[in-house]
Amino acid sequence: MHREDFPMLKQDIIYLDNGATSLKPQSVIDKVVDYYENYSANAHRGDYDISFKVDLEYENVRDLVKDFIGAKMKEEIVFTSGTTDSINLIVNGFFLNNLERGDEILLTKMEHASNIMPWFRVAGETGAIIKYIPLDDNNFVTLDNIKKSITPNTKVISLAEITNVVGDIRPIKEICEFAHERDIFVVVDGAQSVPHKKINVTDTDVDFLAFSAHKMLGPTGVGVLYAKYELMQNIEPINLGGGMNESFDTPEKMVLKDVPTRLEAGTPNIAGVIGFGEAIKYLNKIGMDNIEKYEKNLREYLIEKLVSIPHIDILNLESDSGIVAFNIEGIFSEDVAYYLNKYGVCVRAGNHCAKLTKDVLGVANSLRVSLYFYNTESEIDSLVDLLKDKDKIRNEMF
Repeated sequence: MHREDFPMLKQDIIYLDNGATSLKPQSVIDKVVDYYENYSANAHRGDYDISFKVDLEYENVRDLVKDFIGAKMKEEIVFTSGTTDSINLIVNGFFLNNLERGDEILLTKMEHASNIMPWFRVAGETGAIIKYIPLDDNNFVTLDNIKKSITPNTKVISLAEITNVVGDIRPIKEICEFAHERDIFVVVDGAQSVPHKKINVTDTDVDFLAFSAHKMLGPTGVGVLYAKYELMQNIEPINLGGGMNESFDTPEKMVLKDVPTRLEAGTPNIAGVIGFGEAIKYLNKIGMDNIEKYEKNLREYLIEKLVSIPHIDILNLESDSGIVAFNIEGIFSEDVAYYLNKYGVCVRAGNHCAKLTKDVLGVANSLRVSLYFYNTESEIDSLVDLLKDKDKIRNEMF
């Protein structure tokens, strides 16, 4: 679907690592180049035409993001450098000042490092306690298990909407409803969900959402922090400097601008944000519901092929997202990835930045195929053909 729009696909490769980053359509590339070639001024600083154009383009993307995720106002959208930066800003700019000793933070052991390590630090600094939600037999999060994990001391639940290893889709709306009845905040890592399914933060009622442009056709180095407006007002800036202040005369007299500007100190990734806007337009033309449906069908096709190979152990057979994690019996995952690379097949191998999953899955490393709408059944056929013969893999690994 739309493969002709992606210059990378003109190479002799099969790209199946979309959970790490997505390919970029020509329209996004052209938009970034257009900025650098024709109006490469700074944002929110110049009193001349090309700077005004930058301001209009940049702020238009904020509106595009607002509409894309169903936010109520553009002031609820902050541009960051990525999901990691967004979560760190949420944790250190808000929860560092709102957690006390004995407060409980609910996570799972299936989270990405970016949704665990910042919480480790804030727990150490505040005396809050990390607790892990138990998973069901498929290693999925259920509302029932969340209910069992919550205590009167629970202050925040932080979860990926779709995990980057087993790819389970968490019931975020139901989780938010239950949590908010008990005055518990909900933070959502949307790195693997926002690029692949329709998101509406007003409907789900999430308090905070973090995601990255580069996983949804946009440039690297751009992310989004969404927060409800009343919560956004209480996020303390982590970075202080140009662009985010009204005045600073003495240490006691620093006046900051309103949100979201006060959370975007310094020169932003202007080209990246402008390119991100073009990526959102591209996704809107296809339709997120169409993308989700296509990926689900493609995943079912892949699973049907893989289950017929006896030496393949699939770690997330029942997941509904486009992520499939598996291992080849008796062969290290990185060795298989190296073998596939010889044939131009790009997959992820290792722990996928989710090092606690070994406590749940019983394996530290795996191969991961993560699909997007430009992948095809013929690409899956090529992958499966390369995985069928275990002796061939062993003989050609090096």
